Amino acid sequence: MSRRSGGGRMIRVLNVAEKPSVAKAVAEILSRGSGGMRSREGRSRYNRVFEFDGTPATPADLYHAPVRKHVPQDKLDIKITLEEEARRCQWLVLWLDCDREGENIAFEVIEVCTSVNDHLNIWRAHFSALIDREIHHSVQNLARPNKLFSDAVDARQEIDLRIGASFTRFQTMLLKDLFVLDFASDNRSLVLSYGPCQFPTLGFIVERYWEIQSHVAEEFWTINCSHTSEEGTANFIWMRGHLFDYTSAVVIYEMCIEEPTATVKNVKHQEKLKYPPYPLSTVELQKRASRFFRMSSEHTMKIAEELYQAGFISYPRTETDGFSVNMDLHATVREQVTHPIWGSYAQQLLDVEARLWRNPSNGGHDDKAHPPIHPTKFSPGETRWSQDHNRLYELVVRHFLACVSQPAVGAETTVEIDIAGEQFSASGRVIIAKNYLDVYRFESWGGNIVPTYTIGQQFIPTSLTLDSGVTRPPPLLSEADLLSCMDKAGIGTDATMHDHIKKLLDRCYATKDSNTRFSPTNLGEALVMGYDEMGYELWKPYLRAMMECDMKAVSIGTKRKSEVLESCLQQMKACFLDARRNKVKLLGAMGLFFERSAVDAHNVGETVRPCSLCSEADMVLKRRPNGDYMVGCLRFPNCRNVVWLPGSISEAAVTNHVCSSCAPGPVYKVQFKFRRLEIPPNYDVDHLGCIGGCDVILRELIEICGTGPRNHIGVTARGQRGTEPLNSTSRGNSRQEPCLHCGQTGHSSNHCPSQDSCPSAAQPGRVQNARIISGEVQCNSCGATCALRTANTESNRGRKFYTCQSQECGFFVWADSLEDGGGTRGHGGSRGGNGRWSSSTARRGGPARGRRGARTNGVTFVSATGEPVSASCFVCGDPSHFANACPNRGRWT
Repeated sequence: MSRRSGGGRMIRVLNVAEKPSVAKAVAEILSRGSGGMRSREGRSRYNRVFEFDGTPATPADLYHAPVRKHVPQDKLDIKITLEEEARRCQWLVLWLDCDREGENIAFEVIEVCTSVNDHLNIWRAHFSALIDREIHHSVQNLARPNKLFSDAVDARQEIDLRIGASFTRFQTMLLKDLFVLDFASDNRSLVLSYGPCQFPTLGFIVERYWEIQSHVAEEFWTINCSHTSEEGTANFIWMRGHLFDYTSAVVIYEMCIEEPTATVKNVKHQEKLKYPPYPLSTVELQKRASRFFRMSSEHTMKIAEELYQAGFISYPRTETDGFSVNMDLHATVREQVTHPIWGSYAQQLLDVEARLWRNPSNGGHDDKAHPPIHPTKFSPGETRWSQDHNRLYELVVRHFLACVSQPAVGAETTVEIDIAGEQFSASGRVIIAKNYLDVYRFESWGGNIVPTYTIGQQFIPTSLTLDSGVTRPPPLLSEADLLSCMDKAGIGTDATMHDHIKKLLDRCYATKDSNTRFSPTNLGEALVMGYDEMGYELWKPYLRAMMECDMKAVSIGTKRKSEVLESCLQQMKACFLDARRNKVKLLGAMGLFFERSAVDAHNVGETVRPCSLCSEADMVLKRRPNGDYMVGCLRFPNCRNVVWLPGSISEAAVTNHVCSSCAPGPVYKVQFKFRRLEIPPNYDVDHLGCIGGCDVILRELIEICGTGPRNHIGVTARGQRGTEPLNSTSRGNSRQEPCLHCGQTGHSSNHCPSQDSCPSAAQPGRVQNARIISGEVQCNSCGATCALRTANTESNRGRKFYTCQSQECGFFVWADSLEDGGGTRGHGGSRGGNGRWSSSTARRGGPARGRRGARTNGVTFVSATGEPVSASCFVCGDPSHFANACPNRGRWT
């Protein structure tokens, strides 16, 4: 573009737009009345140069490696074109998208152009629609580019690049060769990507899926009443809602049956208003297109972008949901008067006597860049438009017309009745004036008509029934639900949300059904489960939401870009290093869903000893999905040799120290670190131990603390898709030491049959060797005085036991068994072995978010501990009913 300065000198202005279609539209509008525009080839065959005359006015390593911006090889022609044109110009006007990302691109263009001409006068054009009045207003109100907006985008890009590259490389290199991923046709090109927005989006899907999987249907009862008269039928709802106690429901129902006369206590008539929606923002456009037309968010944005570039709607990426008082809304309505379908409604809006017009409400959001999405040009439907183009344009127009309309008016009647002291109500609605509902066909406001009743009127119900139902889990997240979750949590921007959702589908982390509802794939669930077990809630939205707040602070100047980069990357680097140290948890989660590949598995875990069972592979130190440690054979599942370690271990690492007594060797000792609160006070938290069977202290701590879950029914910590547990042929002792309870070999003390089958009987073996002399418990084996200690497992916490203070003697006995003359008083000696069922999950509430018991094969498992409980009433113990129907309920306190 060229213009003549005050001295008569010709000034050349370089106008740069983000897309060729926008460049052409701007040039056409600005060249009208000045001889039209001229077009010529640029260096890039995809980017023509449009010329015209005009008169504008003035107004880990990846966490530290340097970041370089460069022009890709296929875009070099665009860069050369900018340089060539900038050399011959005095002004640079930037017509990029008017959001933060557009501002960032603007500064990239500035950098290219000023590298060859540092005397450019640089301006920014702000516009929201490719129509005459918008473009002319923009060119008359040029402003300077906003560096803070660009810095905010630079910070986000660098953070996302470093975090995404590090975790993506970590996941891909760790997992793709170790598991058979049946969805991948070519594992060599498989990328298991991670994104700071992508994973929280996946987390919403997985969390809802776990909530559904853990739901336990619970039966409830409700009383329904109906009354039919000459005017129709009224259905009355019990104002208690429903009861879960069957006996209580039956008692109340029988009272109503005995005195069925209904008395009308109250009749309320009131006017109700149904207000039109707020002006249309990007997220709301995506949600409504998904809900009304089942269009994906990604496809919605593609169609909206095409409508915008053709000039039919305003800029489709906006967070604003309120119109400016300076905007001429009547002019926009006036353009739609001739439409064959909604034109007559638009005419009524402009008719003052019709009183249909109402200034639109404000949703309270303003991005200070663009107005809400609205129609900018009339169209009865273009010949080249697809059905989706027509539907989306119709949605934008009807939504705008609804926004400037009066709310719908209805008359609502509520009747309240009393039957034997129980309250019931029935409601009905009649629409008096549809108003905005006449044009906004996507919403309805139905209602039934309630017959006429008067206060004090009495009648006998036509039907009075006691009905049962069951609680139901929430549905899977729809695309509209998912967008709402992302928007509420601040995950992504209005311009990127649909990309994050599409990425989940492309990466096979989630699937979407015909009703636009999402389910996680095995891969998606395994990844979230693995990171959840690490304790870092990288799949939760909180971390990303804080980052987005920091980006906003950069954009308004309250924080510096360098400050935000340093704090965010420091935090995420710590998470990454810890995730890498705890990779076995990710491997354990993947192992629940996928088979191991034929790749050499010796890279997983640290070798402790050769396997004494199969003699073909090593046994390695591993962490199970619940975080507990074990030593297992690498030939699993062909060899199931395993040593279960105490559940109180917080850290474990194989050392170079070799045990001199255990065989077959070498048996490397392991440096253990125990959690102080989960072991008796006289044990050290640091212990260099041997898993070969010679380590008495390790055996004692296994006895005291248990060795984690023993779920033989295949129910996992997630309540789903369980795999068979490892059946150890060597429970922590390859030399088969005698059981501490019965003195027999072939099983460990944790699984002594005498402890399980005879919980109330006297315990054989070691228990009977105890001598009580002068109030002190002594061991018959060595004569030493036993120390009184307290167990700290979940199932035995607070329970007292005696153990010999000599490390050479493995004596152990529960204190309450001695008080009963050798009996256990009902506690059972094996409970210590079941005390840590997915403790890390229990601490966080667990992915299987349920709080009730889950039934599996006739056994109820308490989701907080994993311990089986009897399927009987917990009030009286009768197995024929549950507590909600117990006839003895309330008799005991």
